[in-house]
This record gives sequence, structure tokens and C-alpha cells, in this order.
Amino acid sequence: MNTCQNSLISSWFTALARPPRWVALIALAWLGIPTLASAVPSYARQTQQPCVACHVGGFGPELTQFGRQFKLMGYTMKVGEQTDVPLSAMLVESFTHTQKAQPEAPANGFGTNNNTELQQASAFLAGRLSEHIGVFAQATYSENGGLLGWDNMDWRYARMFSHGSHSGIWGISLNNNPTVSDVFNTAPAWKYPYMSADLAPGAPAQPMLLGGLAAQVVGVSAYMQLDGAWYMELGGYRSLSPAFLRSVNGHFDGRLSGVTPYARLAYTWNLPTGSVSLGGFMLNMRRGQVGTNAAGDAVALPGPTDRFRDFGIDASYMYIKDDHAITVDGLYVHENQRLDATYGGGGSDHLRNSLQSLNLKASYWYRHTYGVTLATFVDNGSKDATLYGNDGSPNTQGESIELGYSPFGQSNSWAQPWANVRLGLEYTYFNRFSGRVHNIDGAGRNASDNNTLYFYVWLAI
Repeated sequence: MNTCQNSLISSWFTALARPPRWVALIALAWLGIPTLASAVPSYARQTQQPCVACHVGGFGPELTQFGRQFKLMGYTMKVGEQTDVPLSAMLVESFTHTQKAQPEAPANGFGTNNNTELQQASAFLAGRLSEHIGVFAQATYSENGGLLGWDNMDWRYARMFSHGSHSGIWGISLNNNPTVSDVFNTAPAWKYPYMSADLAPGAPAQPMLLGGLAAQVVGVSAYMQLDGAWYMELGGYRSLSPAFLRSVNGHFDGRLSGVTPYARLAYTWNLPTGSVSLGGFMLNMRRGQVGTNAAGDAVALPGPTDRFRDFGIDASYMYIKDDHAITVDGLYVHENQRLDATYGGGGSDHLRNSLQSLNLKASYWYRHTYGVTLATFVDNGSKDATLYGNDGSPNTQGESIELGYSPFGQSNSWAQPWANVRLGLEYTYFNRFSGRVHNIDGAGRNASDNNTLYFYVWLAI
């Protein structure tokens, strides 16, 4: 690639990363027409298929094989000549109880325990825009914080191709969260739990691939599915400006240095009743601290950065036949850190640290209506008292069980394809929290004091 091409690409990424303020306002207005969700009835209306065609359990975001192909084709599959405005909405009302009241309220306006919350109220622009262009874009309001802001965004251009004995799909995704473009539910943006308590304690640290850049960046990735088996994706991400992120009520955790590369590779064995997939992820990023300039930023003086190199492996199994559906997913991510900015500013004890995360889950659904999910999670890492407090360990692990009920989503369901709902009851048990089993903080709390009972009603229209 010559110098001129490099300059053009750099300028293009810079323009994407620093859109003018009016673009942010239009984005909010566009998305606001009447954090983890993709079960939108506008897709069902477009394809004239029931929700169970695309989603395990009759409700998103866990995708069937058909659902994966629909996403790979850029959300453009359509049946009939009718023209529907591709709009949907979602509401999530929840209740959260921890085994022991938290030392402080988890957020303004809430108590230390037994909290009810309008957890999400979202509007979606989701569907086909032209023969080869489609979109999934979400704006979300949460009672926790009281703000309407942008959420996951995935604009796609996709086409089919054939060459000799090979055929497949290729496409381009413009999105704001590495892995949101992925079609597997092992991907960090779509992994289990699909809905979880935001008013309960969680892991103190996880690798950046697990949402560390969500809704703070803009990126372009090119992907291809070959012969229904290989899936390949390669992309790059740049920071959005703090001014733009303020306009859309997004977070800003520091500016990325240059373009952050992202890569994905997976292989799927298609079976008569399902599939088996095996794959991997890569993310390599450098980021400055808030209030400093990242090294290599063309419009600012150089400054120290923290470097994060993430490598992940994932595997999934899906079995769907008659009234029964079984899915098993696993994801392991290892992150190496070199914290020049944080360590240099006295924010960590060590220059080099590491984090590891393991997530496993298995689900069974009967008639895509009654479901049970068992899951386990382990987050480990280097000890660093300045970063993590307490005894300096981020190690957190536990298990969860969830009972789900999706009364609609079938071809003959009430209000199909205009409405769907899921009820969920989830219990999370902690064996270890922030490094310790007992007395994990100054309040003398045990790990099990953070055990969480969580109930939600999830409505999509």
C-alpha cells in the first residue's frame, strides 16, 4: 500500500472518528423514532417468519442457523412487496435482590437492596434499507443514569458470490463495538447472559474485548462466509471524539492511538440437526488516559498509552429438532497489558499485568417456550492493589441458573409478528469475588453476600 493510500485511509478514519456535532444530533433523532438485545419484531414483519425461525427460545438474541444467515446477508432478506418502516421498540422491567444489602446504593435513586427498575427502553432502526443494505441500530434509555443514549449499531452492505465450486457471502459492516458484527453467541457482544442485573456487583475487571470499547469507537470491518463453513472478519476501530460521545450520552475512557485492529476466524460443521463451531478472536489496542493525548494522535502532542493485546478462542454447539433445542457456548479470552500511562501516573503497582476470562453456558428449550440455562464464569488476573483495591486480586468466579418463559414467538402466537415477550428468573452465586471468599472489603462482606436474584420482563414490539 503506497503513501497516498495510507494518507487517504488515515484521513477517512479521522473523519469518521470526529463527526460534527450536528451528525450526533441527527443520529440520536434518527435512532429515537418511536445494551444487549436483538429480538426485534421488525425483522419478523420483513421476512414474514416467526421469531423462532431466527432465535433459539423464540426470543433474541441467541441465533439459529437461519438467523445467522439473515444477519450475514445484511438484514436484507424480505418476503412480499409490502413496504414497512423498519422500526421496533423494547422495554425491560426488572427486580434485583442481593443476599446482603450493598454498603452503598448501586446508583442514584435506588436503595441498597430490592430494587425495581426500568432497565431498558430502546428504539430500533432495524431492517432492510435497499437490496444490499440493512441496519441494526439501537438507542436506549435506562432509569439507572436517567439518560437516552446510543447503543449497539451495525450498518451493513452484503452480497452473495460464487466462484468455481465455491460460494458464499461477503459484506462490510460499519459499527461501534468490536464483535457486535459477529453471528455467533460466543462473541463478547452477544454472549450469555443476554439480560443481567445492572444494580448488582460484578467482576472488577475483564479483558477489553469484553465490551471495553463498546459505543466509544467507530469501525469498519469486512467479512466473508465461504461455503457455509468458514467465517472470516477483519476490521479497524478509531476513537470517537469526546464532544460527539457527549452528544449521544456515550462514555469516554480515553483516546485510542491510531487504528485498533480486530480479527475473527471461525469454522462451522453443519449437521442435519444443528452445527458445531470453533473459532478465535484478536484485538490489539493502545489507549491514553482520560485527559491525556494518545501517542500517535495526528492532532495532538504524543503522550503515554496503555497497550492491551487480547486473544480469544470460542466454541459452540447447537441442536434443534422437533420440540427440543440445546445450545452450548464457550469463550476464553487472555489479555496482556503494558500500562505505560496508568503506571506512569501512579494508577497501578505494575507496568505489566494480565487478565483472563472464561465463560461457559448450556441451555435447553422445550418448544422454544420453556427454557433453562446453566452457566459458569471465571475472571482471573495479576494482583494489583492500586488497580483493584482490597487484596489486589480481580479474581471473581461463580455460577448461575436461569429459567426462561417465552409464551409467544411462534407462527400462530398472539400479535405475531408485532409483539413478543420473555420472562426470566436468574440466580447468580459467587464462589469468589475480587480475590477473596471471605471479608472481601472493608465492610466485611463475603463473596456469597453478592449472590443475586434477578427477575425481568422483556417486551419487544
